[in-house]
Formats: sequence, C-alpha cells, structure tokens
Amino acid sequence: MKINISEMTGKLKGIQAINTNPLSNPFCQKMNGSLDNTLICSSCYSCKMLKGYRRNCVPAFERNSETLSSAAITNEDIPKIKSNIVRIHAHGELINETHLDNIISIANKYPTKTFSLYTKRKDMIINKSIPSNMILVYSNPKIDAPITEVPEKFDKVFNVCRTTNLDKINCGANNCNACRKCYDKGKENIIYEMIK
Repeated sequence: MKINISEMTGKLKGIQAINTNPLSNPFCQKMNGSLDNTLICSSCYSCKMLKGYRRNCVPAFERNSETLSSAAITNEDIPKIKSNIVRIHAHGELINETHLDNIISIANKYPTKTFSLYTKRKDMIINKSIPSNMILVYSNPKIDAPITEVPEKFDKVFNVCRTTNLDKINCGANNCNACRKCYDKGKENIIYEMIK
C-alpha cells in the first residue's frame, strides 16, 4: 500500500512528512497514558490534535502505521518525495524494527534528500546501519530535564522546557524550513524548545 506523504502546515510548512498514528501505537499509548506529568508524551500535541481538529488525518496515518510496521515495503509503496527535507514523525513514533527498516529503505531510495527521524526508541537504533542522509534526533521524553550529550548513533537531542533552561531556547518554533537546526548535521546538536 502506498505510503502517504503529509504536506505540513504551521511551523513545518514547506516540509513533507511521513507520519504514523500515535493513537494505535502501543509505545505512544503507554507513554501518553502515563500519570507522570514530567513526560512530554503525557501532554502529547499529536494525540490531542488527532482526537480533535486533525481527526481527518487518522485514517491516512493508520494506513502508514500498518504499511510501515507489517512487512518490508516494495518500490511501489514508496512515495514520491518532492521536498529536500522530510520529517519522520511530526506525528507518531517508531512501532517496531520493521517500521525503522522501511524508513531506512525510503531514505536509501532518495540519497539526495535529508530525512530527519525523531524518536524516543534508542533501543531500536543501536544495531542499525543508518544512511548518511538520515539525521537521528533523540526526542527527550522528559520535560525540564535536558540531555546535553547526544546518545550513541544519534546526531541531535530535542529537549522541551516548561520552567527551567528557558534562557537556552534555540528552537525558532516559527519556521522549521528556514531554521533547519534539526535538518542539518552541521548545525547545533542540542535543541531546546518551549513546551507547546
């Protein structure tokens, strides 16, 4: 089944994304259902949007979840990529290793494009061969607990702040396509954003 490409809006305008459905992802549901309000997932913007004004996106994201996590994709499944940078998981998270393998296959098909994969699933990354055109962003699960050293195999860390480290905010949060800190290996590797 052909993978759906999202044309992003808001701060991600001009960037294409491959999204999956956090509402059916067991990892996301466990994290989102946590009573630990220090976890960013406990106040997940994606779950809120997909239960509300973006509910029309759920069927396409769910098809992506199923296609990417169930078996190796074929060339026919791989979408046409138009933008120079592609965000993996503006919505969603890695489901399993098959999902990651399929994302790697897509990146390998487009070696001149940059793919930025945001994930909290360090366990899945450690034994993989990552293509040079893929930027791995470790999405820190904790609010106000910045990670200042990039984990092994990753290129960047994305931290979210609520009350502390506000002086370190370096995420423009207005136009990712203009900023590109998360989409350029040569730019800053520790990112701080104010919680949405």
